[in-house]
Amino acid sequence: MTCSLPPPLSLSPPGTVYIANRFPQHGHYVPQRFADNRIISSKYTVWNFVPKNLFEQFRRIANFYFLIIFLVQLMIDTPTSPVTSGLPLFFVITVTAIKQGYEDWLRHKADNEVNGAPVFVVRSGSLVQTRSKNIRVGDIVRVAKDETFPVDLVLLSSDRAEGTCHITTTSLDGETNLKTHYSVPETLVSQSVSRLEALHAVLECQQPDADLYRPLGPENLLLRGARLKNTKEIFGVAVYTGMESKMALNYKCKSQKRSAVEKSMNTFLLIYLGILLFEAILSTILKYAWQAENKWDEPFYNHKTEQERNSSQILKFISDFLAFLVLYNFIIPISLYVTVEMQKFLGSFFIGWDLDLYHEESDQMAQVNTSDLNEELGQVEYVFTDKTGTLTENEMLFRECSINGIKYQEINGKLVPEGMTEDSPDRSVREELLFLKAVSLCHTVQISYEQPGDGPGDPFSHANGFSSQMEYYASSPDEKALVEATKRYPRGYDVKCVIPLSHRFKLLHVLEFDANRRRMSVILQTPTGTPLTASHFFLFPLFLPPLQKGLRTLVVACRHFSVEEYEEVDQRLHKARTALQQREERLAEVFSFIEKNLELLGATGVEDKLQEKVQETIEALRLAGIKVWVLTGDKHETAVSVSLSCGHFHRTMNILELVQQKSDNECAEQLRQLARRIKDDHVIQHGLVVDGASLSLALRGHEKLFMEVCKNCSAVLCCRMAPLQKAKVVRLLKTSLEKPITLAIGDGANDVSMIQEAHVGIGIMGKEGRQAVQNSDYAIARFKFLSKLLLVHGHFYYIRIATLVQYFFYKNVCFITPQFLYQFFCLFSQQTLYDSVYLTLYNICFTSLPILVYSLFEQLVHPHVLQSKPVLYRDISKNSLLSFKTFLYWTLLGFCHAFVFFFGSYILMGEDTSLMGNGQVRVAVLYHMLYLWYSDRAVFF
Repeated sequence: MTCSLPPPLSLSPPGTVYIANRFPQHGHYVPQRFADNRIISSKYTVWNFVPKNLFEQFRRIANFYFLIIFLVQLMIDTPTSPVTSGLPLFFVITVTAIKQGYEDWLRHKADNEVNGAPVFVVRSGSLVQTRSKNIRVGDIVRVAKDETFPVDLVLLSSDRAEGTCHITTTSLDGETNLKTHYSVPETLVSQSVSRLEALHAVLECQQPDADLYRPLGPENLLLRGARLKNTKEIFGVAVYTGMESKMALNYKCKSQKRSAVEKSMNTFLLIYLGILLFEAILSTILKYAWQAENKWDEPFYNHKTEQERNSSQILKFISDFLAFLVLYNFIIPISLYVTVEMQKFLGSFFIGWDLDLYHEESDQMAQVNTSDLNEELGQVEYVFTDKTGTLTENEMLFRECSINGIKYQEINGKLVPEGMTEDSPDRSVREELLFLKAVSLCHTVQISYEQPGDGPGDPFSHANGFSSQMEYYASSPDEKALVEATKRYPRGYDVKCVIPLSHRFKLLHVLEFDANRRRMSVILQTPTGTPLTASHFFLFPLFLPPLQKGLRTLVVACRHFSVEEYEEVDQRLHKARTALQQREERLAEVFSFIEKNLELLGATGVEDKLQEKVQETIEALRLAGIKVWVLTGDKHETAVSVSLSCGHFHRTMNILELVQQKSDNECAEQLRQLARRIKDDHVIQHGLVVDGASLSLALRGHEKLFMEVCKNCSAVLCCRMAPLQKAKVVRLLKTSLEKPITLAIGDGANDVSMIQEAHVGIGIMGKEGRQAVQNSDYAIARFKFLSKLLLVHGHFYYIRIATLVQYFFYKNVCFITPQFLYQFFCLFSQQTLYDSVYLTLYNICFTSLPILVYSLFEQLVHPHVLQSKPVLYRDISKNSLLSFKTFLYWTLLGFCHAFVFFFGSYILMGEDTSLMGNGQVRVAVLYHMLYLWYSDRAVFF
């Protein structure tokens, strides 16, 4: 970005910043009307709610079908009243509209809270309080400590002399780490309202872009939703507002996930629609076959009018067909959808109420973000899990290090070389101090050091007698663990022993960490004035002893610059960071130029502890027939070590590897070799390790072979994975020939893609923000809760909803088949067997409420038994309770019960059913209701 004086003809008043959006390919200013700062996540408004909601509801096949039936009843003379179809349809539409309207009202409420939040802007020479929605592009906004940024801001100045500020981007990328941002050099000194009032400048930027860091760079841009930390206040100019802010542009609407039960339900509806059409066509044909005889076509008691005799036979056939369609339309259960939605919505409360899913330490209950997938929890076949923060605690503790080829460990709170005691004379103190000095300096950790009074104090003021508590804010948990370690070491002394108070280093540049370089560096000025570079970067397999224990390992190195070398580096960094185009490529080139010829000082080992009962949970899932895949961005050795320690890989398991493949041919040959090994050693279990580079080659043209190898392995570990690669793996498996049900679980923003891709997404309420939780279908506090969520709640939900769906089709067949059989005894005159009130209430009340109660509270097996015997989960796998065989059984059972009822009523009332009076019909209806009640009891118990 650039900040300069405006053009001579600019009419911008003092105290504002003129924003000019530039098209890179044309290079000229583009006049533009900027968006206001309102955030809109709601779906409806007061004006479009009714038409938009009705349109969406009638996209459902069942609702549209009953609408057509209702219109047919209004247009032609039908055997039943339009109320029989219209009232149930109105009930279903109304209940659904109320539910969706309430959910959208909650979104409106949340939007109003955000848009109405108070903010301060510089106007008319003073700070003016206004609402967030009133901010416009070019306004100068003040943000105080612990407040969130209301718009995308370019940092103009802060209360710090160097113009820096520190933020957390938890709501954006899920990271709780502290990030450092820098003011625009031209406005660094504008730290007061009066100076900002006199500011007259042009800010040149690109068009709104969803990329979080490309347009202006991470050093200047403060994104909406981030929070200011460890800084009293900052001033920034609004550049992207409202729905053009990067947070809004990165908002990804969740794709509508449909459960296997819902898909089966739609298939059954189509089958029953076919049965309905068959019965209507057959009845129409039989009616005309029966009326071929004159005595039945025009009996003495029902002479036709002249108009009826001259009417078109085709129109009469269509009219009779539609009348039969109306007569039999109750074979389609209109209340099925609303009953299923009520069952899912009410049943989801049991997850939040389950005290076994409550985490006392963090005071967090399990939460349900969508209730549409409850039964899918009982059908999971593959679990894809992140490692850091999901299987582990994401709490880093410094354990070991290697200095000058010597391994060091902690003994009695002191750093001691392995094989030596703390008093051994042959210790290289110089190398220790140099190594720890580099660790102490190469980081972006910020210190919050509150004195007894107000305001931050000197980080080392405790040496002068102040009593207060120091708190570290780090850009990564590894950095925090290392700085805390240097505070303890070496030899039990304070970090001031490593860096005396008289030695002050000036921080010149920070080379931020990125996934490609996998390192970060700082350029410092030593007390003697010589520039120095210190670097941390992720270790490739160089130091094996710490890696065998599953430690996260970093290399520590340094490089000295001459004054001339530093001046060249400084100029190249400035040009790269202020470039509007190809900024990432230019920065990568400069970083590569700087981070070379480094002197290796040593390596560190940091432990990320496993969560409680992770091993038991993975074993329970394995016994339940669920395969577990670990997808992580960590390096190969660390990922394998954690997989072994958590029970994902067994010690006796044959570990196969597909790593470091360089070409398609090499990858294909390796896959064929692995397939042969699995076939030859089919008796033992196999585990597969894949890295990101090899996975890209495998997915390029060898997907079938890769899937064959993976499916024959008991456990799969994918390391060095990018977020999009995680989603690709999930998509590859769920779209395979078997189409298994998948579940993804993670705690960070890098897990969101796979959480949204899987059939069921679960977020861990961990220490990497709420991004995964907000984008998940369910959220739990710990990985161990996954076993009960699947083995108990999933088991119950699936059995309940499967019984509900099958029963709805069964009872409607049982209800409408007597109506079809009755037409054989009334000359297919379309006479109804049931009263209109009974037709209306049958689906809504008589048969819906009992099964709803049953589907909420039924427990076929005690929860403790389900959790202690995971193999029971296999009994309901593959959607077995809603298979076509089971559906056919329930349908035939309904037909059989209908025949028993009808012919039982026929015998009860005499052979001549054509003489059945109203009283006899009422007796038949009562008999049918009693029989259905008995059938309900038989199903329930």
